[in-house]
Amino acid sequence: MTDSAISIELTRAQVDQVVREASGEDGVSALLRGLGDQSTLSSKYRALSESPRLSRSLLLGLLVLACFPADGGSLAVSDIAERLGMSPSTTHRYMTTLLAVGLLEQEPRTRRYRVPSTV
Repeated sequence: MTDSAISIELTRAQVDQVVREASGEDGVSALLRGLGDQSTLSSKYRALSESPRLSRSLLLGLLVLACFPADGGSLAVSDIAERLGMSPSTTHRYMTTLLAVGLLEQEPRTRRYRVPSTV
């Protein structure tokens, strides 16, 4: 008698969905939720930005994402710029980049941004 095993192969998307559902979290927005506290946000950024091994630009992009509310609410460029103390033009550049790669979406009527519910 031989021992036969059954195997199930999942796609990468299926594995990601299982992990999200098991953890009760929603992708990128869930990962960034812990960064949302403004008092710890600036001190964490300051500490991390001093490391020569880390990308300050990537950190700022993550901070932009962390500013968005977990409930899917939308924000304007000026809202994010004010929260992070960045210039509106730099903030717009970050948000346009995040929009281009699908990490943000823009409401056509209001031109405000939000994190897509599928991210």
